[in-house]
Amino acid sequence: MVNIYVGNLSYNITEDELRSIFEAHGKVDTANLAMDHMTGRARGFGFVEMPNETEARNAIAALNETEMQGRRMQVNEARPKGERPPRRSNY
Repeated sequence: MVNIYVGNLSYNITEDELRSIFEAHGKVDTANLAMDHMTGRARGFGFVEMPNETEARNAIAALNETEMQGRRMQVNEARPKGERPPRRSNY
């Protein structure tokens, strides 16, 4: 299973649209958008899980830096939480 980070998405994209973009490159198990709980709008990024590693790598290579709804997507393998830099506090 490969978890793929998809960033710089349009705030108007739906999970079904995100799924269909990746299904052109192979089987998709899940496609989820990060949502703003206050507004109910997408936050501009999401995650796609693909069970086949070869299909996932091909999707990453094909879709990274491509334009979708006027925005250039950033597509790469998601890093586990322990590998991300710490978040800065806004408080």
